[in-house]
Amino acid sequence: MLGISSIGTGFSTYTNPINNPTQELGNSKVADELRLEGKDPSIAKNYNSEKAAKRAGVIECETCATRKYQDGSDENVSFKSAAHISPNAAGARVRGHEQEHVNNAYDKAAESGGKVLQASVSIHTAICPECGRTYVSGGTTHTKIAYPNEDNPYQKNRKEADAGLLSGMNFDMGV
Repeated sequence: MLGISSIGTGFSTYTNPINNPTQELGNSKVADELRLEGKDPSIAKNYNSEKAAKRAGVIECETCATRKYQDGSDENVSFKSAAHISPNAAGARVRGHEQEHVNNAYDKAAESGGKVLQASVSIHTAICPECGRTYVSGGTTHTKIAYPNEDNPYQKNRKEADAGLLSGMNFDMGV
């Protein structure tokens, strides 16, 4: 048999604070946190743990409130110095930042006569250890750029080989 029960009485001795409206809110850690933040402590009865209240956004999570983002690349983009982003806005801000890297790749390719073969962005998520909410923890941009190099002997041989293979492939006999 699972659960907590009293010996000899046959009923559970555990009282759920959510179902017990007579519980004093002053003893609750959630109620204390709400008072410190200047909020109504009576809503503490809806949450049976501090983590649940933080996950719901009723109590501010200190880890989420102090989380900072910083770019580690050598490009001229935003977030070169660490800055705080609201957890609600982090997804959009990180996607916008990674788009700056993609735009830089296209600009770099255009300056040198190259061509962007592939550009992809990965958005990373993690779980806050304090409140348990999922948040955007960062992003990574991967780009591949091809540059023509006419002076390279290997490139010249490749063009000659391709010319031999491709010549006559689109021959039209109709006259």
